Amino acid sequence: MQDNAHEDNPQKPRIAFFDSLRGFTIISMVAFHAAYDAAYLYGFEIPWFTDPIIQTVWRSSISWVFLALAGWMTSLSRNNLKRGGVYAGAVFLATSIAGVDTPISFGIIYCMAACTLLYAATAPLLNRLPAAVGLISCLVLFAATYTLPHTTYPVEGLAWLGFPSASFVSGDYYPLLPNVFLYLADAFAARWFDGHHASGYPMWMMKADVPFLSMIGKLSLPIYLVHQPLLILIFTMVSNM
Repeated sequence: MQDNAHEDNPQKPRIAFFDSLRGFTIISMVAFHAAYDAAYLYGFEIPWFTDPIIQTVWRSSISWVFLALAGWMTSLSRNNLKRGGVYAGAVFLATSIAGVDTPISFGIIYCMAACTLLYAATAPLLNRLPAAVGLISCLVLFAATYTLPHTTYPVEGLAWLGFPSASFVSGDYYPLLPNVFLYLADAFAARWFDGHHASGYPMWMMKADVPFLSMIGKLSLPIYLVHQPLLILIFTMVSNM
């Protein structure tokens, strides 16, 4: 999603590569949801999309980039607590507007908010770890806990953490486990990167500006909030023709 780390810390120049990458990913997300709506809500035949492997890979390529970018932005933000609050403030809007066929509980914006607030609260402890050690450890923990939310547990009220009960349903589910470890891995990666690039980000990242993608990237949060209602409107109009 849109990240205001650069605006929070005007002393650091905006890095064009991140805006372009975020823009590309938000376009991929809109395309994914358009295919989902067409196949499952309006009955269009899209056999390649209904393949579970394709869906899993495509969905992960979107959510993992958003989480990775949010984690990396910890090194560029002057106030991660404020940044987490911005994400948290968008959770209500996202659950109210972006849901379509199944209500959203603990979706990607929730995950970004929770991870950012957790990072802000624990940064003094996390900063004591060598960046390389933290990066490797978090990647291992992400892999080790990856399947946790893919099953159900005989307990209610822990879906937010990664232990959904049999009665839990959500149209977009990204609990803290395992996703917090991916977020933290990129926070450590950013710190490692900063430590090995004292002169700053390489010029290609600063100049990797694709104007259209950058514009989309800077508007990713409002696009996320309105794209589903717009897709439903478009498909409804097409269906009624």
